[in-house]
Parts: sequence; structure tokens; C-alpha cells
Amino acid sequence: MIEEKELLRGLTTAEAERRLKQHGLNVLEEKEQISPIKIFLAQFNEFMIWVLIAATVVSGLMGEKADAITILIIIFMNAFLGFIQEYRTEKSLDALRKMAAPTAKVIRDGKVQVINAEYIVIGDILVLESGDRIPADSIIMQVSNAMVDESLLTGESVGVNKSPRDKENNLYMGTILLTGKATAKVLQTGMNTEMGKIADMLQKIEEEKSPLKEKLNTLGKIMVVICLIICIIVTIMGIIRGNSPMDMFLVGVSLAVAAIPEGLPAIVTVALALGVSRMLKRNALVRKLPAVETLGCTSIICSDKTGTLTENKMTVKAIYYNTNIIESADKKSFKGLINSEILKKIFTYCSDCNFDYSKRDIASALFGDPTETALIRAFFEETKELKAFMSKVLRTYDIPFDSNRKMMSVVMKENAKETCYVKGAPERILDKCNRILIQGQVRPLTSSYKRAILKSVETMSNKALRCIAGAYKDSGISHSKSVESDLIFVGIAGIIDPPRKEVKDAVLQCKLAGIKVIMITGDHKNTAYAIGKDLDICKTMDEVMTGEELDKLSDRELSQRLDKLSIFARVSPQHKLRIVKVLKSKKKIVAMTGDGVNDAPAVKEADIGISMGISGTDVTKEASAMILMDDNFATIVAAVEEGRVIYGNIRKFIRYLLSCNLGEVLTMFLASLFYLEAPLKAIQILFVNLATDGLPAIALGVDPSEKDIMYDKPRPKDENIFARGLTEKIALRGSLIGVCTVLAFIVSLRYNYSLECSRT
Repeated sequence: MIEEKELLRGLTTAEAERRLKQHGLNVLEEKEQISPIKIFLAQFNEFMIWVLIAATVVSGLMGEKADAITILIIIFMNAFLGFIQEYRTEKSLDALRKMAAPTAKVIRDGKVQVINAEYIVIGDILVLESGDRIPADSIIMQVSNAMVDESLLTGESVGVNKSPRDKENNLYMGTILLTGKATAKVLQTGMNTEMGKIADMLQKIEEEKSPLKEKLNTLGKIMVVICLIICIIVTIMGIIRGNSPMDMFLVGVSLAVAAIPEGLPAIVTVALALGVSRMLKRNALVRKLPAVETLGCTSIICSDKTGTLTENKMTVKAIYYNTNIIESADKKSFKGLINSEILKKIFTYCSDCNFDYSKRDIASALFGDPTETALIRAFFEETKELKAFMSKVLRTYDIPFDSNRKMMSVVMKENAKETCYVKGAPERILDKCNRILIQGQVRPLTSSYKRAILKSVETMSNKALRCIAGAYKDSGISHSKSVESDLIFVGIAGIIDPPRKEVKDAVLQCKLAGIKVIMITGDHKNTAYAIGKDLDICKTMDEVMTGEELDKLSDRELSQRLDKLSIFARVSPQHKLRIVKVLKSKKKIVAMTGDGVNDAPAVKEADIGISMGISGTDVTKEASAMILMDDNFATIVAAVEEGRVIYGNIRKFIRYLLSCNLGEVLTMFLASLFYLEAPLKAIQILFVNLATDGLPAIALGVDPSEKDIMYDKPRPKDENIFARGLTEKIALRGSLIGVCTVLAFIVSLRYNYSLECSRT
């Protein structure tokens, strides 16, 4: 009685205002924002940039304005690109906030009022209808055939039935009421909601430098030390030989400036930008430039299942009819495969879908529970056909779906005759049947028929198909629950969110490239395993772990078992984030794909976050470094290849630049060592550096891919950029340049050419 009065009355305006002051607005709070100016200035806080600034100052003091201006342009270009990237990454919460309902219906002072959703408080009574976005975490008080789409939070594509009697009777901010009506009491608002917890996780995740950025900083530090040593040695040896201290100081400084590959940041930026352009042509939009290179050393791809590995569209894959399991080759339509008008009627009439007959395509015309829309799509290809089919009948009575009964019934009137159609869980439908339709004839439902039906259910369930049975009766019709008795069993539909066709080949390519694919999903263990096995992600159930099992392990235990796991099922956003963190602690370069809000924290935490361009939410897109414009998992493989190509090209022009610079340094050093005149003047050193650092290096930076690049294992995250013989190659080529230059200088002098001519 108290509960009914509370529902009718709701909160008073005064009480709502008091609670609003106590708990605050129903909004997702944002951490203190860094001003755009601070973000821009922070781009100069890189060691390599400091080195370039120092080189700019020295070049300016020496009167080399062209060099100074060139280096300044490089510095500001990099700062601008870095500013754009970092500024964009801070928009995740803005997108998340848009997912909250702007207005909501509440009962206050005994009246239904429409208010701004941010003024909702704990204890408010929400009035919800089909299509409404839930404005706050709530508990259901009254309900009428309510089904909720929770895929944004859970990743599951199947709608969830809600009832006050169920354990899962909570509603969550940002989810959508697909069908029915509900009255709910608000339990949590703002940052205390499940959506708020995700927002909090996003705020706490710090951006990390890409492997390439770290390596370039290390290279910068090494170059500074080398340059200082060179400057000191050349200056001292020149003075000892009797040269002017000022002249030798200028030569030493010029040599030090020349040894710094000031063109390197610009060439890296150009190479990455060209890579971004090539990737966009292959449907991968890169939001953060360093992500291109990071992809190249990816060793783990953690992928969400729904909408990423699968189509995110429930589809009838098999139908049990006339004692046989029939599968559709294209998994789109069973029209023509099953000659059963009665089965078509059961799955079409026994539905709470809404229809938009103005749409020609059947998929666009259906609105409602994904399972029910899948059943209708299995028998219809065009909307006009469905319209004609529905125009013949009138619903006169129904018993809504109930999660305890696991079935629903409708009584349809056609040509003055009423027929009852029932669909639901196979075991519940069988309990209500005493006959079966086979080859158009109604026969007694014997125990052998029941065993065959249950065996078919087991077969389809083992393939992760959700089984929905259908039955009917055309006599003894009443408008009461007793109508669900003495039914005639007709058949079973097996439904699944099918894998994308191209994903299996993409997974194989990942394996050949030494990349492990891990599926992380909120779906059931058996469903995840069936999809994973179909895609060759896993082979046995031992490779699957649930969120409940995950909670029992410490991070250390999880780390030890990760190498043998390929699928995580029934996981929460916190689980996804934890898995990514543990993988990173094992020195893995982790790519995380996702589309829903539930994926956003893990996507942002990963070394390379990847979101879906079509089905992805704005939240996940803003948290990601790369967006798949076609939602195609296979596009990731192309992106990984591009990342490897770019890293290889960067190593090529580092080899070229440093070989040239080392040659210059050795030329001056050997001349000083053998008490020769300086082979190059300060201005000549700077000119040679300017001429050799630019266009030739850029040409190397856009080299095409090598054929076997996707058959190599991913390089380690901490691999030195000079690894795999690069140091030796630079030393050998630089030495050849230096020795040959000095020999040419000596020969020129021996043939009595002037010093100026020999230097030239």
C-alpha cells in the first residue's frame, strides 16, 4: 500500500530540491581541464625539441638564419600536431555526457512532469515508455512487457527482459527501453551510476608515449652527449695545432650542430602523415599520429565480440522443422527453404515489434527486440510483403512474455476465426504441447518425438544458437491463460549474432604475423566459445575464462595464465581494463577494439585503442587512437602492416641520416688527428647537412612495403631503434664516407690544388 502511494505521489518539489542540494546534479563530472595554451606549451617538453631549440640558437648566433628558420618551422609543426592530438583525446567525457537523456518524465507532487534529466534526484519516480533512454540508475517498480537494450554497457546484443520479480530488475543510465512501459525508482545519479563509474575510469587513465617517441628521445640524449664530446675534441686538437681558438670553436660547434639530425622529427612526421593518408584509403582513420607506428609493434589485439568480430545483428541460422535441422546458406532468409505458412505466422504474429511500412528494406522497417526482428527477417525480404501479411489479421488477446514463464502467446483473428500462436523456450513450449505438425499432418507428440526435439535443441545450443520454439492451436480458443494448453508443436529457430565473413582470414593473418587475438565480451561463455572456435581464435574450452573466474585471481596469477587464454566472457568494463593493464605489464603492445561505452576505458588504456566508425559510440571514438570506418576487423591487419612499413622506413632514413652525419664528424676528427687543415669550413658543414638531411631522407621514408613484412614476429616494445645490426651498418657506412672524404682531401692537396679547391 505504501509503495502504491509512493508511486502515485512521487517526491514533493521541496524534497526534490533538498536532495538535489545533497547529492548534486545528475551529470557526469569532468576533471579539471588543462587550458589549450598549457596543452600547446607542453608539446615543447620533449628532449629532442630542447636539442633542436639549442641548435636553433647556435645557428642564429653563427648567422645561419636559413638553418635557424628551418629548425623553428620543424619545432612548431610538431608542436601543432601534438596539440591537435592531445586536445582531441580530452573530449571523451563530452561524448559520454551526450548519451544521458536530455529530458525525463517523473512523478512529483502527484503529477507526471517533464524535467531536465540533470535535475533528477535519488528517489524520483521515472515514467518510461518504449524508445526512452534511461536517465539514471533505477529499480523497476511496475512494468508492462519491458525489454531493455543494455549493449552499450554489457556488450550483449540481445535485449534484456525486465520485471520487478527478477534479479536483474535494475535499469541503467544510457540504456534504452526497447519495448513496453515501466515505472522505476531512481537509486543512483551522476557519477555514482554505472555510466559514471566508466567516466571516472576514463579520467584516471593517463596517456603514454608511443614506443617511437621514447626511442627518439633516447636518440636525442645520445646525440647530445656525442656532440659535446666531438665539439670539445675537435676544438682542443685544432688549438693544439695552432689554429685560431675562435675559428676552431666555430668549427666544433658547426660539427656538433651538423651531427644532430634536425630533419629527423620533420621526416618522422611526414612519414607518419603519409601513412595516415594511405590507411584512410583502406578505411582506417588515425586520430593520433604516433598510433601508426605503434600498430606496427602490436603483439596482442583484444577485441570486443559484438559488432567487431560479429555483425551485431541477431540472425536465424538454423530451423528445426519436420524433424530436420535446416540451415540457410546466406544466413539471411529461409524463404523458399521452409514451406511452412504456420511457422511463418507463429514467429511473425507472436511479436511485439513495431513496423515502418514506408521503408522498403525489411531490416530498416523493423523496430524492437533484436531476437523478434531476426525471426521476422527470416521469412520476409520486402516490407510490402510483410504489410500484406499483417493486414489480414487482428490481435484479439495476448499473454506478454514473462521471464519466469519464458514464453508469450497471442490470439489472432483471421476470416472470423481465432488461432492461438505461442513462442518461447523449447522446454516450456513442449510442456504445453500434446501434438506435433509433421509433413502437414498433426500427430500425437510421443516420447520419441520429444527426445528428437530436445536432441536438436542440444545440437543447436552447442553451436551457441539461442533456441526459440513455436506452437499453435486452432480450436478451443479462450481469452485466458488456459489458452496455452493442448498446443501443436511446429518447430524451433536457432538464432545467433553471426561472425563477420572476413574476420576468419584476418585472424589467420594475425597469427602469421605473430599477433595473438583475444576476444573480450560480456556475452555468455558458450556463445563466446562457439564464435571463437568458428573464427580459430581458440580450440578448446580451457582457453575461455569468465569474469567470475577472473575475480578469483590476483594480477600475478592472471599474468601467469594469460598466455593460455584466448577468450574472456561475461566480463565488466572493470575486467576489460584490468586485462589490458596486466597484458601491458607483461611488456606486450596491446591494441583494444571496441564500439560500446563499456569498451571505452580499456580502449583508452591500451597502447593503441581502436573504435568502430559505424556502430561505435562517440565515447569510444573519442577515447581511441584509430577508427575503423567500415567496422571491419580485417582493416586492423592492413593498419598493422602499414605500421610495420613505417617503422622500417624510419630505420632506413635514420641509417641514412646518421651515416652521413657520422661521415662528416669522422672527416673533421681524422683531419685533426693527422694534423691536417680542416677539410670543411663551418658554413660548408651546415650546407652539406642541409642538403643531405632533407629530400633524400624523405624519399626513403615513403618506400613501399617489403613482401615478407607480415611474416615477422612483432618487435619487442623495448627494442632499441638501432637493434638488428643498424648500429653496425651506420658505423660501416659512416666510416667509409669519412675515410674516403679525408683521402680525397689529402690526394687533392698532394696534387697541389689549393686549400679552398680541396675543401670544395
